[in-house]
Amino acid sequence: MTGLRVEGVYKVFGRRPNEAVRRLRDGSSREDVRPWGTAAVIDADLEIRSGETFVVMGLSGSGKSTLIRMLNGLLKPTAGRVVLGDDDLSAVSAAQLRSIRQRKVSMVFQHFALLPHRTVRDNAAYPLALQGVDKAERRTKADEALEMVGLGQWGDSLPHELSGGMRQRVGLARALAADTDILLMDEAFSALDPLIRREMQDQLLELQQTLGKTIVFITHDLNEAMYLGDRIAVMRDGRVVQVGTSEQILSAPADDYVAQFVADVDRTRVLTASSVMRRPAAVAFAGGGPRLALRTMRDAQVAAAYVVDRARVLRGIVRDADAVDATRAGRDTLDGLIDDSLTSVSVDTPLAEVFAPAAESPLPVPVTDDKGRLVGVIPRAILLEAMVPPETSTPAEGTPVADAPTPVLVGAPAAPLSVPGLPEEPTPADATTAAPTAGRTDNPTEVRA
Repeated sequence: MTGLRVEGVYKVFGRRPNEAVRRLRDGSSREDVRPWGTAAVIDADLEIRSGETFVVMGLSGSGKSTLIRMLNGLLKPTAGRVVLGDDDLSAVSAAQLRSIRQRKVSMVFQHFALLPHRTVRDNAAYPLALQGVDKAERRTKADEALEMVGLGQWGDSLPHELSGGMRQRVGLARALAADTDILLMDEAFSALDPLIRREMQDQLLELQQTLGKTIVFITHDLNEAMYLGDRIAVMRDGRVVQVGTSEQILSAPADDYVAQFVADVDRTRVLTASSVMRRPAAVAFAGGGPRLALRTMRDAQVAAAYVVDRARVLRGIVRDADAVDATRAGRDTLDGLIDDSLTSVSVDTPLAEVFAPAAESPLPVPVTDDKGRLVGVIPRAILLEAMVPPETSTPAEGTPVADAPTPVLVGAPAAPLSVPGLPEEPTPADATTAAPTAGRTDNPTEVRA
């Protein structure tokens, strides 16, 4: 699969674009260079990874549509490079560029761009005709693409017989039939009614799970960007001001502009358990016995411990009073002491779904990975803190803004959970571990010993 790189790209429309670029590099603003040209894109640097859905978001005039047109060579950068795989689009010949557009990059437009006199099947097969594919193969591939988007029975219809959402599906099928590595979508769903738009978004996500294309999606709708994007680039006045995941942009906006942009987003629908989880204060090994569990709780100054087995799978919790009674009775196992009624959540659970289990339990909500292993906990206070947008300050004029830093509430990957009596192992590749807090607990909702 082919990725894309945008390296120091400028695009200026006007009489003296090179002079405008020179002045922009020297620190002039977009308004300062207006006598020489209109700066649509200014010093853009992006790396779009193979197989990801990369969303470029910004208001009208931010430069996002100009940027996407440089990604397939429809526009040539005034300065800088757009590299698709091993090809520099600004340096290839016209014939090479046509071949790249036909075989490596497909585009879905906002207003469908269907040929009205051709059937739905022929519209879907059109890129294959340009590639010189024979008619029988074109028909087969077009029908397969139409099936993918739910239009398998409409191949013989004409575009005017379809609704707006169906016509947009034909545009998507056309791009899929071409079987290119990269799919560019310029405001592809913005002309659709809200319900149909959400349908198309869901369908794109389903297709992406199956096909794993590299998708660059342009939108001015923040909720759409948050819903679709693996990563998001926010543009303002021709500049890329921040690149990051939805969670990074919500938790650590690069400046006040981005903070205002995301202010009205429902954070509980975007942030997940992995964003705010903390390391549990006390974890006991199921085979360690009540005396060892008590020592773990005493050292962490808490009144209950999470219990895991040798595979670090969460089994429940044990309370100090029960462990004390078992110790006095001379018992050497935790059998019968483990309470497994505590509800856990997965690392990908939206915070909106964490409030109910948090309200029902005096203990922090445990977070587990896809194998049931304990990877963190969410104290109630931290859950509430996550709902408050972070304060930001606007950087000085001309100050470059790097990729979004790791959100304040997210812990960096750390050593595996330390359980007395359980040998240490490397953290599994698919487990997310919150950062440890040395010497104290940050779980204010835990019952203190």
